[in-house]
Amino acid sequence: MIEILNIGMNHETAPVALRECLAGDTKNAGKALMSMRDLSCIKEGLFLSTCNRVETLCTTDNSEEASRAIISIMVQMGGLPEDQFISSLFTFKGREAVQHIFRVASSLDSMVVGEPQILGQIKEAYALATREKTSGVIINRLMHRAFHVAKRVRTETGIADAAVSISYAAVELAKKIFYELEGKQVLLIGAGEMAELAARHLMGNGVISLAVANRTFQSAVQVAEAMHGKAVSFEEIDLQLLEADIVISSTAARDFIIHYDQVRGCMKKRRNRPLFFIDIAVPRDVDPRVNDLGNVYVYDIDDLKGVVEMNVGQRQQEAVKADRIIQEEVIKFDNWLKTLAVVPTIVSLKEKAEAIRQAEMQKSLGGFKNLTPDQMRLLETLTQSIAEKIINDPILVLKRKADRATRDTYLDMARKLFKLDQDNEERS
Repeated sequence: MIEILNIGMNHETAPVALRECLAGDTKNAGKALMSMRDLSCIKEGLFLSTCNRVETLCTTDNSEEASRAIISIMVQMGGLPEDQFISSLFTFKGREAVQHIFRVASSLDSMVVGEPQILGQIKEAYALATREKTSGVIINRLMHRAFHVAKRVRTETGIADAAVSISYAAVELAKKIFYELEGKQVLLIGAGEMAELAARHLMGNGVISLAVANRTFQSAVQVAEAMHGKAVSFEEIDLQLLEADIVISSTAARDFIIHYDQVRGCMKKRRNRPLFFIDIAVPRDVDPRVNDLGNVYVYDIDDLKGVVEMNVGQRQQEAVKADRIIQEEVIKFDNWLKTLAVVPTIVSLKEKAEAIRQAEMQKSLGGFKNLTPDQMRLLETLTQSIAEKIINDPILVLKRKADRATRDTYLDMARKLFKLDQDNEERS
């Protein structure tokens, strides 16, 4: 009996140092597939390797032997003793393995629930398995269903709607203030990692220009070049405040660098055009009183964290809906998988019916003289139709029993009634 087996580790079961041993080499996925391809106990295989997870998905007719083989492959790739791996591994079989891969594809098993990157990584892993010819009927079907499930989860739930990182939260708030970011201009003050990431997300959402100011002008030039923006001096901040729509500040200054009177003066010249400050610095760069000015919006790191915490809760609520979708799809896939058990008998039944039809046609053709090609085609169609109708009801019964406890009894009965195994023995 073919079984689906999933063995691996992720951010919850293994520390990053251990995951790095397996995921560090980009060639490991290909090596793992080559090793699995050479094993008789593994029929199909896929290897998924990311910074947060390393997993092997396979089909096997001997799960114990396949488990030992997969662990051995991981030990060789990681270059560490087996006892350092075992405690960090998880193992899923059958429906649990199907449910797990659906959860992974839908980003319910990710460090950040709802993040979109994992689906692309699974597609890459599947593409590699296809190229290496380690995927087959079951994994092909399983992967396409996983992609379908992920799409359903994203369209039928709001699991990816709420930002759950500081940088994404900044973009979300900016959208609420400006409705759309196309054509807006950003001023980045300082070069903090979160601020740079927020700026990149804004640029990816339609912002047309970016100016970078830093006390060290060389640093401003480097950041601006990397982000296709322009570098400005610290002394030009007042002028930049007249043009910018969004200001992201993240410096190591001990005092405010953006002051109340400074912003009040520039707002008059801006004719009260909205100005949005994202202050990710600790201590803060923007005087909190600036937020009291009309059409000026200031969000500091605590505000952004509050948005993130609220959105994490929202995603968890949406994850409940996503789990219901996954359970539904697991049942559908499991039902399909069970039908595979009846396929060999159905194929044998069709082959026997066709063999009998052809044999009887050869016997009877001697009695038909001077048949035209059209008449021969009609005779072929007639005999094919009779043969198909005779075996249609037995085939329908077998398909209906595919997911029942009595399936094997009906299979055995069908093979005996139609002498399918006897025919196979005679042919061999």
